Amino acid sequence: MTALNEMQLEFLSKSQNEAFARVVVAAFASQLDPTLDELADIKTAVSEAVTNCIIHGYEDTIGTIRINSKLYKNKFIISIQDWGKGIQDIEEARQPLWTSKPELDRSGMGFTIMEDFMDELKVESTPGEGTHITMVKNINNLTTRKAT
Repeated sequence: MTALNEMQLEFLSKSQNEAFARVVVAAFASQLDPTLDELADIKTAVSEAVTNCIIHGYEDTIGTIRINSKLYKNKFIISIQDWGKGIQDIEEARQPLWTSKPELDRSGMGFTIMEDFMDELKVESTPGEGTHITMVKNINNLTTRKAT
């Protein structure tokens, strides 16, 4: 299956870039004419993934975050990658309310939110090398909505 369009974005792991990433990805996804709810889901999931890179992947250092997005007829695929500290135990990290930073006022719901707002979530991580998250959102665009 060939992508209709693709974009790649790299930026520093600074907290102010989280909103930038969310808006850029949403603008790119808008080419598929998603509903407002679908767009909100994408923005929320991207925010959670980028925030995880900043807070957990790079902690108190600055590194690079890369987002690659691909558009297909009725599918949007988002890949978010960092080269930070990685995740020791992915299954544990995916548990609701689990956090590696209990001292922060965070809920530990990042992966749960990504999973709930997207149709697919894949997490790959190697301690000391970074984390790669792939999320898929099925888009029920106007062509599909009119047919039903």
